[in-house]
Amino acid sequence: MLVGPTIRRRRLGTDLRRLREAMSLKLEDVAGHIGVAPSTLSRIETGKAPTRTSYLSIMLDLYGVTDPVQRRALADLALEGQRRGWWTDYDELLPAGADTYLGLEAEASVLRAFGTQVVHDLLQTEDYARSVIAASRPDLTAEQADRLLAVHLRRQEVVRGSDPIQLRLVLDESVLLRSVGSPEVMRDQLEHLIEAGSHPTVVIQVLPLASTRRQVLAGTFGILSFDHPGDGDVACSEGIRGQVLIEERDTEIRALRLAFDALSLSALSPAASASLMRDVAEGSS
Repeated sequence: MLVGPTIRRRRLGTDLRRLREAMSLKLEDVAGHIGVAPSTLSRIETGKAPTRTSYLSIMLDLYGVTDPVQRRALADLALEGQRRGWWTDYDELLPAGADTYLGLEAEASVLRAFGTQVVHDLLQTEDYARSVIAASRPDLTAEQADRLLAVHLRRQEVVRGSDPIQLRLVLDESVLLRSVGSPEVMRDQLEHLIEAGSHPTVVIQVLPLASTRRQVLAGTFGILSFDHPGDGDVACSEGIRGQVLIEERDTEIRALRLAFDALSLSALSPAASASLMRDVAEGSS
């Protein structure tokens, strides 16, 4: 599988941070040496910004990296990290942080997600997605809404194909009951969820509102995992202004994994969840 620019930037940033720390150099010192703001170097080390080859050469000299094979490998990562992802064509429509998240989602092997408001974007039908956009982004023109819909639908390529993402989804029951669009739109969406849950790479559970086993109160969040052992998990949530918040600290990731596991244990089994979705779908007819 072709590795995208976001993962390349992330891997390079991790390597550069380790090299800097091995030399006991402070972020501010290195930033001053290459002539950038510390915040810029921080974005490079966290994979949020590409690395110029001129900056990279200076850093590698400073870090004492003389092995030509290692320098070439890091330079290749920098060049690949400068490529544009398909989502950059929609930057003006996407909230802050969404570009980084989409790059990570496109490369992830597993996504664990808990939803409290609407069905996860990766499993939305076209009509449901259109209704979600209309309700959440009333400021958009019809043309802009269509372009944002195109982003939603293209993202769903990760759940199809020969190497689909493993999707583990826990939905609060309120997601099934909340009217988004017409009754027909809701019924089609619920039937789509039932069908999607029959795929071997998709597990869908519903957390009942009346459950006495509910162990965690949490907002919507997701955890992305990757096949490459050097790529740590990434968590994401939505900020108050719609921005995508990316979290990579081990303590926070661990806490969210525990929260997801608790939610999954409290939720109905996949079979019982499908039965509940069927009942709700029939009730919306």
